Amino acid sequence: MSDKQNIPVLACRGNTLRYEDGQVIILNRKKLPWETEYITCSTYEEVARAIELMIIQGAPPLSYAAGYGLALAARSVRGSSPEKVLKAIGQAAERMARTRPTGSDLWYMLQDLLDLAEKAIKGGEDVEASIVRHVTCQMTRGDEVAEACGKNAADLLVDGDKILTHCFAGAAMIWMLVHALRQGKKVELFATETRPYLQGARLLASSAVQLGVPVTLVTDGMPGYLMYRGMVTKFVTTADIITLDGHIANKVGTFQYAMVAQHMGIPYFVLGYGGPDPRANGVEDITIEERDPQEVLECLGKRTSVEGVRAYYPAFDITPPNYVSAVITDRGVFPATLVHKYLGNEFTLH
Repeated sequence: MSDKQNIPVLACRGNTLRYEDGQVIILNRKKLPWETEYITCSTYEEVARAIELMIIQGAPPLSYAAGYGLALAARSVRGSSPEKVLKAIGQAAERMARTRPTGSDLWYMLQDLLDLAEKAIKGGEDVEASIVRHVTCQMTRGDEVAEACGKNAADLLVDGDKILTHCFAGAAMIWMLVHALRQGKKVELFATETRPYLQGARLLASSAVQLGVPVTLVTDGMPGYLMYRGMVTKFVTTADIITLDGHIANKVGTFQYAMVAQHMGIPYFVLGYGGPDPRANGVEDITIEERDPQEVLECLGKRTSVEGVRAYYPAFDITPPNYVSAVITDRGVFPATLVHKYLGNEFTLH
């Protein structure tokens, strides 16, 4: 597996997002895999709405989009006083922070860019250009982290593995499959369809097909039965945030699969990309996003229940570290309870 053109588009963030002539160009993931549509955002509010409407998804990608949104804010007040520029960027950052509160990447991106804007102004640099340069560099670094994480995950797979996954585990999942194939390992996937946006059915399954990896789609209620039947050898997901004590927040449903996996003696590996959030000591530091209940009452724009039915939609759940076999990062593999060591021996959990 060496032909770059066979690697799915979602493996590289630059394929899905760019800043061009004062506009943020975003691949519309809601239209994949049937259509390749890019939307154009000219204001930070349009970027924020694109994030909220799931046009761009995943903790790292949406943080990059939000960063480019701050560049649009800076552009809108170009030539104004430093105070006005910082105020505009600050307002944009506050708006972006409200879009998807669970993932930690967004907070760090916004904080870094607020600091960067102040330094750029003091140094007489163009704020818009400084922000764009920083975000683009972070995207490149993010792609490197994703591939390294995927490579480390592939090293833990064995020939013949049957892998259950939930939602779309991002670029690292694609790279895990790519490197497993390069290592001569034959693996196959069981993908949950992942209501209500069907990321597993649309994004993960199509990426696997493009790579030539056998994939079987199942509804979100079937994984327990698959594991009971011995049809699964490993469970692999990503995480939107990892706490220093090893708790994992991921797409809602992950916790119940992790519990069944442990009961059945099946390893649960988390693609942890760049490690834990240094700000998050434990579950008390995780904010679970609760989305519009209307999204549960619909599927692909079609209502699935009668009027008068109520709904509830927590977008994520939390899996305690005792259900996680290992967290796989770009720097190696860590037991969940020791994932804080990713940050270095000098770091102390408190």
